[in-house]
Amino acid sequence: MQVSVPQDISRVPTTRRYLMCPPRFFAVEYVINPWMDPTKPVSVELAMAQWTELRDTYRRLGHTVEEIDAQPGLPDMVFAANSGTVIDGRVLGSRFRAPQRTAEAEHFRRWFVEHGYRDITMPEKINEAEGDFAWTGRLLLAGTGFRTDPAAHAEAQESLGVPVVSLKLIDPRYYHLDTALFVLAEATDSTPGQIVYYPEAFSPGSQRVLKRLFPDAVLATTADAECFGLNGVSDGRNVVLPVEATELADRLAARGYEPVFVDISELRKAGGGPKCCTLEIRK
Repeated sequence: MQVSVPQDISRVPTTRRYLMCPPRFFAVEYVINPWMDPTKPVSVELAMAQWTELRDTYRRLGHTVEEIDAQPGLPDMVFAANSGTVIDGRVLGSRFRAPQRTAEAEHFRRWFVEHGYRDITMPEKINEAEGDFAWTGRLLLAGTGFRTDPAAHAEAQESLGVPVVSLKLIDPRYYHLDTALFVLAEATDSTPGQIVYYPEAFSPGSQRVLKRLFPDAVLATTADAECFGLNGVSDGRNVVLPVEATELADRLAARGYEPVFVDISELRKAGGGPKCCTLEIRK
């Protein structure tokens, strides 16, 4: 399902490369965020179908999707975004706060090694990668408050060689930056970057920082946030969103973006959405 965009606003998509992990062992067996409830049944078959549609949507939009093998005993490995940050071919791995996810980091590190990446750093501080890092084309927005250690922001700056701006999350429902903010269009030499975010997820100081850096940002509503609409993925024109994020879709269409809806209802039972499943590889 797609929403029409105004023809007088031109947005240019850029081809992306993503790494994803199929949810073959998907389950909700523990609680590490407010969305998880082990008493509610989940369907691996439905999770696989929704994930497959997300992957195929990216491919239909012209993007490259590579896959890493799922591992038994790691039901959250489907949320690949938490396992690495890649900018200009440099890879900063992850270090999970929850012990249930610790082993995921090594599987992703091995994938990068096996695929020819040589500039790989594994962090010393708790660092949940693109869950808490958002590249805007000029600087790295970095979340903290629930998962990633603030000291990991300095590690990211040293490892990736890009300026980092720290942002504090204050609502436990939006425990990662990628549940409260995503980049719509990366900055270029001639145009500023554009983001969308849910202000109430951030501390007052962080709200002021975002307003100063991105005065033209799209602001999301509570309804947008509660359906994981802020866990979207944009290529500069096409914006992949949960099917329930209709209010946000209207705002984005008014700015010339093309909303593309996917159903992630089963994956959301573990606190994940489109971006959680999608690690971007930037060369």
